[in-house]
Amino acid sequence: MSDPLQLYVKTWCPWCVRAKAFLDAEGYRYEEIDVEASREDYATMTRISGQRLTPTLVVGEKVLPDFGPEELREFLARNCIVP
Repeated sequence: MSDPLQLYVKTWCPWCVRAKAFLDAEGYRYEEIDVEASREDYATMTRISGQRLTPTLVVGEKVLPDFGPEELREFLARNCIVP
């Protein structure tokens, strides 16, 4: 069983929309964290990822910051993260 997925997003971000659509289509369950709704969540994301861009995916100790659909697909496969 994989660690829970946490997806840090900005709701208006087109890359975030694509990331959510990909995860939904593939059957992944994830916690969506809107970093614009909470300064604390934004601070957590920047501390974990070392940057301020979204989307950022966190799975256990693994972090994928500022990515597109192809990078997401590769990250999930490389780390054996399945729905």
